[in-house]
Amino acid sequence: MATWNMCGVRQWNCSDTGSPAAKTSALRRLATADGARVLLLQEACSEDLEAARKGLGRSWQLAFQPYFSRDRAGTTTHVRCAGKGHGLAGFAVLSAHPLTSVRTVPSQQPSTGLQRGILCATLTAADVRVCDAHLTLPDGDAAHPGWEYRDDQLKALMAAVPGQRTVFGGDFNLDPPGPRNPAAWVWPSAAYRTYQECDQASPSSRTARATHASGHKLDYLFTGLPRIACTVRNTGRSDHRALLLEVRTG
Repeated sequence: MATWNMCGVRQWNCSDTGSPAAKTSALRRLATADGARVLLLQEACSEDLEAARKGLGRSWQLAFQPYFSRDRAGTTTHVRCAGKGHGLAGFAVLSAHPLTSVRTVPSQQPSTGLQRGILCATLTAADVRVCDAHLTLPDGDAAHPGWEYRDDQLKALMAAVPGQRTVFGGDFNLDPPGPRNPAAWVWPSAAYRTYQECDQASPSSRTARATHASGHKLDYLFTGLPRIACTVRNTGRSDHRALLLEVRTG
């Protein structure tokens, strides 16, 4: 399993992180050289992901959910990736295994601004439910800058996972819980107690390696399955590093 914010929407301060072709190549390397059979992706472009899927082979499947922008009048529109032929901006699950029961999970979103979300699917062959979440940035509501959405979004995510046979994560735009994190209250207690995070060193640990160029950990993979290994991979093609988790499903 992997999660990676590709920083593929060039107009979102991503123009200096590599071309779409370079990002697609890095994505294929995660799936081949690094062995990720399921990838949770954020800030990706629909046509670039489709090109990557085709390049990986006919068995690979893609579930894509676009972002929406909502203005003060309540009008909602798709966000298009800059440049010709890249399609819509969104987040996705890319899998070497068939995906079933694909659905978006309803969650609180800003009244004005970018609408991100949660996307879940089942890997039927392994009987594992996976969920990809991209949470709202602090002050992400232009009409209500002080409103917090990540607590409700995490509650919705936790309610969507079926039990131990799950892997869920993505870009949470949130530091791990701890005394130095003023937003620690946002975290539901079950996240680290019922499940284990990819880079969680012990049941009581809440620290982990940074996944963002700022030096913060913003990207997560939680599971109830036995963990085998956790890797933080700098692809060189995003301001986020990829997080790779190996689990035992049998």
